[in-house]
Amino acid sequence: MKKVFKLQDLDCANCAAKMERAVAKIDGVTFANVSFMSQKLTIEADDAKFDDIMKEVVKTCKKVEPDCIIIL
Repeated sequence: MKKVFKLQDLDCANCAAKMERAVAKIDGVTFANVSFMSQKLTIEADDAKFDDIMKEVVKTCKKVEPDCIIIL
């Protein structure tokens, strides 16, 4: 399943790159892209575990950029 989520308060391109690398390492994620310019997260992950994967994505992104909010 591939979905796009809007990001709020993503402060810099470096943080976006760190978030992208961290999300891509999560088990079940096959593709991840964080765009600083468009403030969007594109993620492709296993359909059966998508909700659990998204919970892990939110936790991971908070570690990198505590102010950033993923609008689910």
